[in-house]
Amino acid sequence: MSGQAGKVRVAVVFGGRSEEHAISCVSAGSVMAALDPERYEVVPVGIARDGRWVLPDPGQQLTITDGGLPEVTGGTAVSLVGDPEARGLAVLEAGAAVGRVLTEVDVVFPVLHGAFGEDGTVQGLLEMTGLPYVGSGVFASAASMDKEFTKKLLAAAGLPQGPHVVLRDAHGAVCADPTVLDEAARERLGLPVFVKPARAGSSIGITKVTDWAQFPAAVAEAAAVDPKVIVEAAIPGREVECGVLAARGSGLPEASLPAEIRLRPGVDWYDFAAKYLDDAAEFDIPADLSADRMAAVQDAARRAYLALDCRGLARVDFFLGTGPDGEDRLVINEVNTMPGFTPISMFARMWAATGVDFAELVDRLVAGALADGARPGR
Repeated sequence: MSGQAGKVRVAVVFGGRSEEHAISCVSAGSVMAALDPERYEVVPVGIARDGRWVLPDPGQQLTITDGGLPEVTGGTAVSLVGDPEARGLAVLEAGAAVGRVLTEVDVVFPVLHGAFGEDGTVQGLLEMTGLPYVGSGVFASAASMDKEFTKKLLAAAGLPQGPHVVLRDAHGAVCADPTVLDEAARERLGLPVFVKPARAGSSIGITKVTDWAQFPAAVAEAAAVDPKVIVEAAIPGREVECGVLAARGSGLPEASLPAEIRLRPGVDWYDFAAKYLDDAAEFDIPADLSADRMAAVQDAARRAYLALDCRGLARVDFFLGTGPDGEDRLVINEVNTMPGFTPISMFARMWAATGVDFAELVDRLVAGALADGARPGR
């Protein structure tokens, strides 16, 4: 190992260029606090909103304080070393022709959410530089980030989704234009609908539309985050989540006890403020489900993980309601390949209820990445 006294040197990468920059910072703070200093040497690497990679200044805030969101700003500029044999970070010194190699890295934990981090871009960069990393590879990251292709792959595996439409123009090109949603599509979707950026998370850019007159403004808000916009029918019922971890040894991936999110009275839906800023939700961990329904949720979560070729971890989000025939209806909403690791994040809380505490969870993810090694198609 390249760390001090044989410790594993872990580069925790956070921040990034997406709208989820602040949540990534909070997640990274939790991950770094959980890494046992007797076993790991942590190298924090922040990515500023403009894409600069830095070793953050001492005292970098990584918590939400009085509603204030953290942000990567100053620090020493660094870059990954392009040579796979070097496996390191280089300091970018002003006026120097090349960077000075700072340190070797054993494994990277890219605690990045959203575009330019959770969508296969950073994963491809890490594979080119020969560094093992936590989480899914290029394909699974990209496919899971794009709600359109998540749904297509899940459908191919026989897994259920709700009615939805991707806005396209007459030639099939992606087109965030509300006029392309014709009356037939509106009738099929019904109201309310959720208008979403196709490649974003943390409920950023999402609008609940209860009247079609609201639709153009909702499309504009989503398109400001991502030019591809998806419109989903609301699925009445309970909101349930399930965590998945890679199997230890052979066999199926492991599913956590599911959790249910219950919004407090007066909260309309689980938006960004409800998730991170307001005391707007209650959580049942485990969810109050029959043994058969719990097994069905866990089975569907594992199947979704495999259908998207995920690695390491994922969180699968469901709606559980009643169909027109009165039967239970389980619908997959989305698959998240790098779920939040904040103190209130559901992924860690579900695994804690299942018997894997936060420190063990982080340790298991790092160990799995080291065991996978650095190889394409991981």
